[in-house]
Amino acid sequence: MNGLKRLAVAMTAVLACGMAVPAALAQSDYPNRPVRLVVGFPPGSSADIAARVVGSRMTALLGQQVVVESKPGAGSSIAAEQVARADKDGYTLFMLSSANVTNEAINPKLPFNIVKDFAPIALVNTTAVILVVHPSTGVSNLKDLIALAKSKSGELNYASTGVGTAPHLSGELLSQRAGIKIQHVPYKGSPEAATDLLAGRVSMMFSPASAVVAQAKAGSLKVLATATGKRLGILPDVPTMAEAGMPDFETSIWFGLVVPVGTPRPIIDKLAKAVADSTSAPEVAKAWEPQGILPLSGGPDEFARHIASEIKRWGEVAVSAGLKK
Repeated sequence: MNGLKRLAVAMTAVLACGMAVPAALAQSDYPNRPVRLVVGFPPGSSADIAARVVGSRMTALLGQQVVVESKPGAGSSIAAEQVARADKDGYTLFMLSSANVTNEAINPKLPFNIVKDFAPIALVNTTAVILVVHPSTGVSNLKDLIALAKSKSGELNYASTGVGTAPHLSGELLSQRAGIKIQHVPYKGSPEAATDLLAGRVSMMFSPASAVVAQAKAGSLKVLATATGKRLGILPDVPTMAEAGMPDFETSIWFGLVVPVGTPRPIIDKLAKAVADSTSAPEVAKAWEPQGILPLSGGPDEFARHIASEIKRWGEVAVSAGLKK
């Protein structure tokens, strides 16, 4: 009997080793096939731009194609849920953004949880948010816009890149702080929102700078302020929200890569290095700068702290604005 027990123990150990070796080998030769990078916004959006620039450089660094897939809808929540349920093998990545954090701040009952379902890889970049209006509004500064909104209570509308996104919450925060009533019109992403703004179907928008800076410089749209701590190099004559008369009003849209929680740490670390090497390349910064996009640095641990800080910040905004469901 003792002999049989010893044999059973030995066989169990052999089987365990046999399973561990393939797993270790799978991690060591990762990636050995194409990697999917899922984006929750449409082509041409800030998220898509970030994904394609970084994905292209990661392809060269990893030796396997990083394929960008756009799955827009619900402020990026549809794509997020899909990736949260994907295999934990490093072959499905997600471009997490501030939109996911703000969306979760409004609706904590989403079918996924950012902290529990995703493992951070690295921060990628941040894009400035600017307040733009259609010329038909006839306003030239923030003070004039607030006065117009008060005189036409509920008649002005503003576009956003989706319910629960930073542009949405920025509009709600402006309404709250200025004591005005403006109607929210959500879109799947910045390209669609910018198109309707240019056509005059919506009056205003807190937009990613990358989506409207060319039109603003051409005079097709009027930029009233930038929701950043300091003026933008690409729009040096545009005041900050604080300079325009609304202090402590800062918003930015950031992006970072994540994988389903449970993905082996060696794979995460390899991906983090590829992201860092990509975003630190001078040509990447040069390509992004004219669009108001700045590279960010921060590996898995730094990104995790950033997510926690953003969840706290926007959760408080959602509560104070009466948006939390």
